[in-house]
Amino acid sequence: MQPSTTHDCPASRISSGRNPEPLHPARMHLYLYGPPGSGKSTIGQILAQRLDLPFIDLDAFIERAAKQCIPDIFALEGEAGFRAREAAAFDQAAHGSAAVIALGGGALLNAKNRALAESTGDILCLQADAATLESRVNRNPGQRPLLAVPNMECATPPSPGQAKPIGQLLAERADHYASFACRLSVSDLPPDVTADQAQAVLGRFRISGMGNAYSVRVGDGVLDTLGARMAELGCGNRTVVVGDSHTLPLYGERVAASLRASGMTVSLAEIPAGEATKTIETVAALWSAFLDAGIERGHAVVALGGGVVGDLTGFAAATWLRGVRWIGLPTTLLAMVDSGLGGKTGADLPQGKNLIGAFHPPSLVLADTSTLATLPAVELRCGLAEVIKHAVIGDPGLLDELPRFAFCAQSADNAPCTCLAESDWLASFVARAMAVKVRIIQQDPFEKGARAALNLGHTIGHGIEKATDFAVRHGEAVAIGTVLEAQLAEALGLAQPGLAQQLAAHFAQVGLPVTMPAGIDLTAVRAAMALDKKRADGEIRFALPAAIG
Repeated sequence: MQPSTTHDCPASRISSGRNPEPLHPARMHLYLYGPPGSGKSTIGQILAQRLDLPFIDLDAFIERAAKQCIPDIFALEGEAGFRAREAAAFDQAAHGSAAVIALGGGALLNAKNRALAESTGDILCLQADAATLESRVNRNPGQRPLLAVPNMECATPPSPGQAKPIGQLLAERADHYASFACRLSVSDLPPDVTADQAQAVLGRFRISGMGNAYSVRVGDGVLDTLGARMAELGCGNRTVVVGDSHTLPLYGERVAASLRASGMTVSLAEIPAGEATKTIETVAALWSAFLDAGIERGHAVVALGGGVVGDLTGFAAATWLRGVRWIGLPTTLLAMVDSGLGGKTGADLPQGKNLIGAFHPPSLVLADTSTLATLPAVELRCGLAEVIKHAVIGDPGLLDELPRFAFCAQSADNAPCTCLAESDWLASFVARAMAVKVRIIQQDPFEKGARAALNLGHTIGHGIEKATDFAVRHGEAVAIGTVLEAQLAEALGLAQPGLAQQLAAHFAQVGLPVTMPAGIDLTAVRAAMALDKKRADGEIRFALPAAIG
């Protein structure tokens, strides 16, 4: 089949109705803020390493410039003098390349500093109770001139008028810290767990292990930053945006507007929606679209859609001119939390699913959660199947969020999920579900060991899809497959009795099927499983659950 192709799209824009991120991705800092003792420097260093960004401790930056410790600056210049130095140092850091920046506990009391921070990055305010903060500060007093702390490490102790107990300082700034939209409680959490939660709250990841590392951003409006981000990545002056008959009419012009604003010539290539499109013939049609658009090795192509669009575009990119870069813009929950991550690309054969393919990771993934409001309920349910799978593998707390999606069980299949349009919790939920897969593919990018856990429910699930000629959708098949594989684990003594029933209840809660479809040809299911790409030495392989989490 030949995709419908449009070249050199006009610069008209479909607005998301929201304020997009600032179009300066090179300066998208991560600011850590909060009271003394909240762990800004410790967590900041972990996040900087994970995100492959430099780390800046603003207080240390000030001290190096002044060649004095902060209490000495306070003693000689007063708090006003210190704040002037702090503002100058912050201005310099904010206008530098992207970094993780740990701010002093009062740095954003200055309205100008706060406005600059909000326009140049994400702010995460770390919070803890007074007892936790006091314990941490007393263990590591550092240089805190506004606190009454024993064992201060500096030549000049704070004056009695300056020093305050941490509880008093916290009370005075309570409204200020609460005014930040992005906050994280860090009481009694180890630093690595806090960093995990911070990444989920912020929707920022960096995935490596398959050669070049790539960034993943989750948020409402991130589609509108695509052009600036691709320009920063050096993706050349032209691209092809591949979408399907659902996503391209909805978001094609919006994406093209962002790209054209960065000086790119844009072609749109539309393919029919659905698993039946996932063939080598469609890949060949995409190669032709790349040829017509003049795509060269220095360019990158864009996948705008769900798992089928991502798999096909990624594989076409992997094989065009022996490999060009591609950018993922997942628009379904399933693609955001699963198929859009990790670099698996490919197409189906008549004999089985994903038998053709390559590991070819994207150069960037932007998951814009505003697109989920137009998703049909049946597709949202399919994505929730993968979320439940991730809960079983590594984050049981995700199951506590399922009541938010109870409407799915009553919604007609094609009803759009418009109730998600104003959900301020959605981006962090998606990022949290993503985080499970990110951790696993970081450990095992090429599926040699731990990554096989992500195949939970997929061995039987793929067999169901093939045997029904994809009348059963992927997420539905995974739900059924997970329950049946849990039953197998129980029968083999690998799981406690009742696990399958427990999982079935979670899937049913959001309207997913949990039993084999009536009249399905079980011989056809087994035949498809026998050709599954996960088989080894001719034997069918399963990723069986032992327990939730």
